[in-house]
Amino acid sequence: MSTGSFAHLTVELQGSVAVVGLNRPDKRNAIHDPLIDEIHQFFSAPPEGVRVVVLHGHGPHFSSGLDLSEHRDRDAFEVMLHSQKWHRTFHAVQLGGLPVVTAMQGAVVGGGLELATSTHVRVAEPSTFYALPEGQRGIFVGGGGSVRIARVIGAGRMAEMMLTGHAYNAQEGQAMGLSHHLVGEGEALPKALDLARRIADNAPLSNYAVVNALPRIADMAQSEGLFTESLMAAMAQTSTEARERMRAFLEKRGPKAGA
Repeated sequence: MSTGSFAHLTVELQGSVAVVGLNRPDKRNAIHDPLIDEIHQFFSAPPEGVRVVVLHGHGPHFSSGLDLSEHRDRDAFEVMLHSQKWHRTFHAVQLGGLPVVTAMQGAVVGGGLELATSTHVRVAEPSTFYALPEGQRGIFVGGGGSVRIARVIGAGRMAEMMLTGHAYNAQEGQAMGLSHHLVGEGEALPKALDLARRIADNAPLSNYAVVNALPRIADMAQSEGLFTESLMAAMAQTSTEARERMRAFLEKRGPKAGA
């Protein structure tokens, strides 16, 4: 897939890693319907051979969220359908089967934070800040944030962010779990690429199980979750690749896990 396939995304293939960039820097990568459509299109049918995706934003910001300049009057039914369109898109990101590593800088706000928390590994630079200004705009989150963001930082903290409009900086976001790695300025994308290459070396079935089973198990009661875990363990550990990797480890000829 060439970078010319989309109007608002760039796509660069680096071996088994696809580097996908939100490409509306003049709008702080605000998310409008055409961008949502392109994100959904990419994650619903990624290029053949891609095993991991790196997601980033062009320019000084990851994403400032919903593009309010393109907001138009909708009735309640239309708003519900629009919200569900975002849900389907971010569902494809989170549960499409490919691990997604996100490089963040500048604004990770509103819908941008909803997008980021649908990904699996997040890397932040010192300029990164997080906010949920929906309360001040007279609206409510609609891209899955009440589920995904709340599960990362807790419903109480999310309510505080929405009620007060308080923004959290990169260090605070790291402590809250909004990022997994905090690096220097200009280092988020290189770090994300390094992590993605390491993840791409994992067994594909293991990666698939991690990104698909864990969030579903989190929704289950304990007994159902444990049963599902046992099924996933049986599938992963009896695969041909898993058997070969275990033999390689026991014979001290396999790759060592990274720190």
